[in-house]
Amino acid sequence: MITSSEFRKSSYSGAQNECVEVAVESGRFAIRDSKNPDGPVLIWPRGTLVRFVAAVAENRLAH
Repeated sequence: MITSSEFRKSSYSGAQNECVEVAVESGRFAIRDSKNPDGPVLIWPRGTLVRFVAAVAENRLAH
């Protein structure tokens, strides 16, 4: 289980708390909304997250 202390924000995040936070555990990435730290957490295997980020960067998710 991932604890709150393991989540970190991007250095690009502002003080408005409008970002996501990431934690890493056993090769998996947990992502949550910084405005709702007690809310749901997405957990993705490393390879899946890497492919998702690449698709976003390459604008392959546009509808």
